[in-house]
Amino acid sequence: MTEETAVQDRKALFSPREMVLAAGCLVLAGAVGRWAGQDGGLLWVARLFDHPLLFGLLVLGLLAAALMVAVRSLVVRVLTGVALGLALLASFPFVLFAAFGAASETSDTAAPGRDDRSLVVEEGADMIDPLWWVYVDEGRGPLKQRWKVGYFNGDAAENALVEAVWEGPDRIRLVTGYAEDGTEQVHLVDLDHGTGRPLRTVTRG
Repeated sequence: MTEETAVQDRKALFSPREMVLAAGCLVLAGAVGRWAGQDGGLLWVARLFDHPLLFGLLVLGLLAAALMVAVRSLVVRVLTGVALGLALLASFPFVLFAAFGAASETSDTAAPGRDDRSLVVEEGADMIDPLWWVYVDEGRGPLKQRWKVGYFNGDAAENALVEAVWEGPDRIRLVTGYAEDGTEQVHLVDLDHGTGRPLRTVTRG
């Protein structure tokens, strides 16, 4: 294969039309991910595709690359490159927060007498304040759904999540605050027996 043929193959492989098509596929995948990331959505779909910052940067990069390949004007190429660089620079703090402030799972407890329902607690941080998210995962395998139970921002002691336990297959007991300083509160959340959907959610902080 000659050098000219190789260059032509590379141009065909990364043509502007294909870049735009790839960007469109990413937009569609991101939309599916946002849908799955809503309350009661499919957990595995959300984990794969619910990453708006990453998908947004990839789409922006593909569209910018397509424009730079399709347009021969040096001015347009330079301006496109500068705009892309500024967008990446502006997104850098959000990338850092996503990388270092991401929530991590601290517990996953099956409901009494049920192996298709579990209580999940994730913990993260917002700069210096601890954060907690509480979920119920319902179902098995690819059909597993995630329901939001509570969100807690530990900016104050009375908002800190101290305990999240089952009080039965259809009831969750959440404890915030501390008995020592009189801020302890107990929150009971009942679940729909069939779907596992919480009948209410708890937000503190």
